[in-house]
This record gives sequence, C-alpha cells and structure tokens, in this order.
Amino acid sequence: MTRVVIVDDHAMFRAGVRAELQGAAAPGTLDIVADAEDVPTAVTAIREHQPDVVLLDVHLPGGGGVEVMRQLGTTETRFLALSVSDAAEDVIGTIRGGARGYVTKTITGPELVDAIKRVAEGDAVFSPRLAGFVLDAFAGSIEVAAVDEDLDRLTEREREVMRLIARGYAYKEVAKELFISVKTVETHMSSVLRKLQLSSRHELTRWASDRRLL
Repeated sequence: MTRVVIVDDHAMFRAGVRAELQGAAAPGTLDIVADAEDVPTAVTAIREHQPDVVLLDVHLPGGGGVEVMRQLGTTETRFLALSVSDAAEDVIGTIRGGARGYVTKTITGPELVDAIKRVAEGDAVFSPRLAGFVLDAFAGSIEVAAVDEDLDRLTEREREVMRLIARGYAYKEVAKELFISVKTVETHMSSVLRKLQLSSRHELTRWASDRRLL
C-alpha cells in the first residue's frame, strides 16, 4: 500500500483530491494518511507519517513547495508536484528542489493514481508539455535565472493571478479558480501591473508570452 500526504492551501481542493484518489484507486492500494495547508503543517505531517509520496502544491503559505523539501532535507519520501501552474520556472524550480515529478491540476483521478504509483516506484513523472520544459532547461534554451529575477517582484498569489489574467481569464473566472473575491483579484492585478511597469492586460499577456509563462 502506498502512503500519501496531500499538501495544498485550499481545503476544498484537498478534499476533492482525496475523494478522487479514493474513488479511482483499487481497494487497499492507497492510504491517504494526512493532509496539510502550508509549509509548517506539511513538514510536521511528513515527519510524523513518513509517507511514500507527497502530493505537493508549488505555491504555499510559508515559502512554497520547494521550502517544504528544503526543510525536510534527505528523506526517502518522494514528492510529486500537483499544481495549477504549468509555467516553466515553477516546473524547473520544483524539480531542482527535489521533486520526482510534476503534473497539473487538470489531471484525472485514474491518471493521478498512476502517477503516484510510478513516483513511489522511483520513476519521474511529468505532464507531456512540462517534460519539454525540463529538457529545454537542461539544454540551456530556457533562461530560468532571468525569468526568476522578474518574477521575484511578485508574491506567489500575484503570480497566480498574473498567469490566469495573461491567459485571458476574466476577473470572475480568476476569483473562482483561486477561491478569492473579485475585489482581491483586482487588487492583485493592479499590484502586478505596477511592479512590472505595465499598463494593460495586453502588455501583460505579451510580457508573459515572451517569458514562456503561459
């Protein structure tokens, strides 16, 4: 039986993943031993339960998924990133931080069960498009450092809002996706434009596209 901890800052998403896994996995094959909402609770849960696999969100309160792996140090637990973000710098940064795989939240329940089992067995698992980012990074065709320098101006939540807006989401759609209010989306968007010295959604989309963040 594969022991799993789910780490995500949205309680509804954690509950949804738990239900999907329990519905898609064969009886007696997966044991979801705990879940956590931020870096401190994740580190505590992983140390206590010693799971085989951690489903780890990239953007978490307290420092993000990479900080969870850094604080734990050397461990036999394997990490599979499960994130709404499919941006190159998130994928590459998370793999460099120690994750064995990276899949997006569009994955189905049966696909996620398969990914967990493969990671538990030592395989590296990526959504097809994301595997290309990792290969490009090792080939030197993505300048990750330059991308990170620009994004360092933004908070984790601002990055999430930025990517969705740049992809053409309406404010209401962003609010629903991130479980925040429309007013909060507007506040984050204003901050993003100010920090990046941009004046419109159109400029933001072009900025993000140039950096392969879409």
